[in-house]
Amino acid sequence: MEAERGLDGPDLMPQCLKLGEEVGELFRAVLNRHGHPQDEEGRTADVAGEAADVLILLVSIVNRCGISLDEALRAKEARNQARTWR
Repeated sequence: MEAERGLDGPDLMPQCLKLGEEVGELFRAVLNRHGHPQDEEGRTADVAGEAADVLILLVSIVNRCGISLDEALRAKEARNQARTWR
């Protein structure tokens, strides 16, 4: 899937920029879902589709870095459980 979408290159900057763009589209979809005005260019997006795009790019980036997202998530949650939240 990564090769088909051009996400298999060694340079992560384009993927990180695309991830930022997709997060913006997710935010716009959330705003739309909560009744806030559409964006000025009339673009619409659904939360599910945009969240999937964010996840696809995130997984691609961490794969390129040799990181197990599952292990990273578990380690981070273990640290968070020891943390005092405000």
